[in-house]
Amino acid sequence: MDTNHQSHTTGEITIYHVSVSDEGRYKCKFDIWAESAERLLKVTAGRRGVKLTADRTIIPLGGRVTLTCSVEDPAGFKYQRFRQTSDSSGETSPQAEIVDESNRVISQGGKYTCRGWRNEPYVVTSESNAVIIHETASRPKAELRADDRDIPVGGSVTLTCSVNPSSSGWKYFWYRGEKTSEPLTSQLSAGPIRVSEEGVYWCRGGRGEPVYYTEYSDSITIYRDVPNKAVVTLQPNWSEIYRGETITLRCEIKDGGDTEWEYEWRTNSSEKPSNQNELSIRSVSASHSGVYRCKGSENSSTYWSDPFNLTVSDKPQSVLTVSPSWLSAGASVTLNCSFKDQSAGWRFYWYKAVPDPPVNSYSYELLPGSSSGTEQDSYIVHGQTHTAEYACIAGRGDPVYYTYNSKSQFVWSADFHSSVSLTVSPDRAQHFTSDSVSLSCEGNSTEWRVRRLSPEDRDLSDCTTWGTMSGSTCKLNTNQLSDTVYWCESGSGEFSNAVNITIQDKDMILLSPARPVTEGDSVSLSCKLRRQTFDSTVFFYHNEKLIQNDTRWELNISAVSKSDEGFYKCQHSGQESAQSWMSVQAVSRPERSSFPVLLIVGLICGIVLIILLLLLYCYRPSKGRSSLRAPTQIRMRLSATHAPLLNMLQVDPRTSHILYLNLNTLGRGTTICCMPKSSATIKARRRKEDQLLQQQMKLFILKSNRDHLSVCKERGEEEDLQ
Repeated sequence: MDTNHQSHTTGEITIYHVSVSDEGRYKCKFDIWAESAERLLKVTAGRRGVKLTADRTIIPLGGRVTLTCSVEDPAGFKYQRFRQTSDSSGETSPQAEIVDESNRVISQGGKYTCRGWRNEPYVVTSESNAVIIHETASRPKAELRADDRDIPVGGSVTLTCSVNPSSSGWKYFWYRGEKTSEPLTSQLSAGPIRVSEEGVYWCRGGRGEPVYYTEYSDSITIYRDVPNKAVVTLQPNWSEIYRGETITLRCEIKDGGDTEWEYEWRTNSSEKPSNQNELSIRSVSASHSGVYRCKGSENSSTYWSDPFNLTVSDKPQSVLTVSPSWLSAGASVTLNCSFKDQSAGWRFYWYKAVPDPPVNSYSYELLPGSSSGTEQDSYIVHGQTHTAEYACIAGRGDPVYYTYNSKSQFVWSADFHSSVSLTVSPDRAQHFTSDSVSLSCEGNSTEWRVRRLSPEDRDLSDCTTWGTMSGSTCKLNTNQLSDTVYWCESGSGEFSNAVNITIQDKDMILLSPARPVTEGDSVSLSCKLRRQTFDSTVFFYHNEKLIQNDTRWELNISAVSKSDEGFYKCQHSGQESAQSWMSVQAVSRPERSSFPVLLIVGLICGIVLIILLLLLYCYRPSKGRSSLRAPTQIRMRLSATHAPLLNMLQVDPRTSHILYLNLNTLGRGTTICCMPKSSATIKARRRKEDQLLQQQMKLFILKSNRDHLSVCKERGEEEDLQ
């Protein structure tokens, strides 16, 4: 067309990015004499769709990529491709080529597009999408994997070869021995193979014609099975291993004989073992945790051992529990020491705390029998009479590995059985926040410390923290609410009785003794209001059971007994006091020196035995005589660990049976009654003021330290009272 006349020295003209404005008739001239016929170029706004695809976007070293240009209704179309390249100025320019086929194999990287065109009628598509092709900088390397490194007897292992990045068309060549050796088979494999021979294996991939090869893979050594078996063992053989312990991992060859084996270890832990049969770790840590396997090799190799999982746990914390926490005088206390995941092989060490007030701390002494530890995780303290503090620790191995010490636990005694005592003024368990409360330590000491232990947070502290200490007296700061156990510690290392004191801001409290009361004593419990008087019914409860409801604000018990022990509280007009524990103790007996007691017991037992033998001889039954003589009365003194008792013994002259024995102990009468002669034991009924206080019980207090008192005997028979 004349309006778009262009002069060219070549026989073609290229219109880049054709548009509707390029539509029209075109002709060409050669010189002034030769002119072609006109051709109509028609450009349609809605072009046919065109798409460029590649079978892969990375050209391997020495390889090629196939590009495909797809046009809707492709009949009669030819294809034009463009490759965008960079010139020396840094700008890019397209390079075009026209081909008849839609597929084209390329070996250069770049940015590619395409379009289609045809002559009759003349149609040119729009430019396709761009496809970027990359060239590989180096030859890819094959990767070889094996499902097992050991060939079982009569079996095989699977080898798999692959090329990364993954693409289609690869075949694999397999080698055993040297890399330059001939492939194992002339048939190429596209998948894994199975081998049953020991050796060193490689593989590589190849494709195309001529064949383009990858790099060789790394080698894998495959071993044939041998009858010997490697086993990883742990010494000591404990189920749980803790940080800081000394252990040894050993590789043992079953049926290995005297062969000098070489050892190899595998582990996923951060600590890599040496190639020795033993791995000794003096202070094991979390970094040693992992799975361990080993094997031995000589002329041939053993299996890899089964995996051994080593888990190193944190150092355990011992936990001490005591039962009971509040005790009666002379009762036994059971200590239990435990920790998480406890197993066999541990020994337990038991400690008792000794106060050291000058340095405001404690020293700890091993309890009897625990210097080498006990196999049992429990320990019984017999005959404890006063407050004490205990702790425990566990250990095992050589050298001994110890757990963390347990926290101290207290066993409280409210009784006055030690040379150190604590008194409360005013003498009651509950107090208002506005009350003045003093704790006084009594005993033969010039240095004192008053301490307390909060049951909520187990916080141990002394008077200087929550009160004012003056000499042996601590004045409480009652502005703070508390429900706490208090006790004294002397300079000589003794504990006093313990007292539980409650400071509260309620408008009503229960007035109850802070110390234990003695059986038979009278006790008065009362309710107290902070600012007012009682004008209606007051309710008293014992262990949550209503025991009194009237206008009296006092609860009086004339002769307290063990059954009166327990928790008490009171209520009035919708208000309720806190509950307090009232402890009841048995009547105390004075202690005597053991030497005079034993001397007296020996003399008394000797005299009584002689008298009984004389009685048996003098009062043995006569033939044909049926009448009974009056019972014979014998006075004697008996004592074991108790105070001397004045006793009255009555003997049946016909059978020489003791009929009864009257014991008078501190105003409490006890009648001992002999049972029929067939009975092997003597039992007793305890009475006071003609009322039965206790059912029959075995009589044990008549037993002396060394000699047995022979009583209730028939002629020719003798029964010792045990």
